[in-house]
Amino acid sequence: MPEFFNVETNGIKLRVAAEGPADGSLVLFVHGFPESWYSWRHQLTALGDAGYRAVAVDVRGYGGSDKPEPVEAYDMETITADIAGVAKALQPDGPAVVVGHDWGAPIAWNAALLYPDQFRAVAGLSVPYVPLGDKPAIQVFREFFTARGMFFYQVYFQDQGPPEAELEADPAATIRKFYYAISGDAPDGTWPIDKKHGDTLLHRLPEPDMPLPWLNEEDVAYYDSQFRQSGFRGPLNRYRNHERDHAFLTARDDSKIYQPSLFIGGTRDLVLKMFPGDPVEAMKPNLPNLKAAHLLEGCGHWTQQERPDEVNAILLDWLKSL
Repeated sequence: MPEFFNVETNGIKLRVAAEGPADGSLVLFVHGFPESWYSWRHQLTALGDAGYRAVAVDVRGYGGSDKPEPVEAYDMETITADIAGVAKALQPDGPAVVVGHDWGAPIAWNAALLYPDQFRAVAGLSVPYVPLGDKPAIQVFREFFTARGMFFYQVYFQDQGPPEAELEADPAATIRKFYYAISGDAPDGTWPIDKKHGDTLLHRLPEPDMPLPWLNEEDVAYYDSQFRQSGFRGPLNRYRNHERDHAFLTARDDSKIYQPSLFIGGTRDLVLKMFPGDPVEAMKPNLPNLKAAHLLEGCGHWTQQERPDEVNAILLDWLKSL
């Protein structure tokens, strides 16, 4: 297990997990939903063994980190300040590298955008960097899905209370079903695309045969312990800030990220199907220093957990090139 400690930043305490020499160059990992520092367990060891100071954060609201109650405590402005504060506390004499997956990818992308002096390079897994459009994303989702009577998970997450109750009823089952349904192991059609508005997230998601090639019962038990401790309110609050994030980020004159960047996704990741056209080509105008983009054949959404060896090799090659 890595070394655990708390970092005070932005008025709260965040728990971090660290491996590698204390004087190694800092690489900061940011997880997504519904995850934990533990999502980066394979990367912490690989990068730590290579001489980097590899540190994974429990994002506010998760695991051992503080869990403010208000929805607005989880907006992008606040969470990117958290991550920049952790980087500054752990490596005060120079900029760090930030790597994010799922919601952690937009957090990492925007941390690099907002704090260019704090981050010298940025990598995103699963979620490409595309600046926000004319409307908040939640408005687009409601127009495309809800107005047509269709279920969309981010719309479902807007109501406070029912989503928490569903996911907290059995966190282990939540993790097994949700992780499997959008992984590369699930057959096409496992995620039902014909659900109706009013359905719930876990409705019709099958219970997988465990273990999965990349997720065993011990892994699920750890995630279960973390969500029994934290609950799901903080994690879900991240989805409840679309309007606030849109107003904050679209007020900027320049949305380009100029630091060296990297993208890793999976060819079976349903997130990439949410982006029209070629997501890599769409990123290039706003990532002028995009060094590489890798799409791992057959990989689903949980990129660094499903394909740890490939992800580690890509990350290490990229870090050496910086």
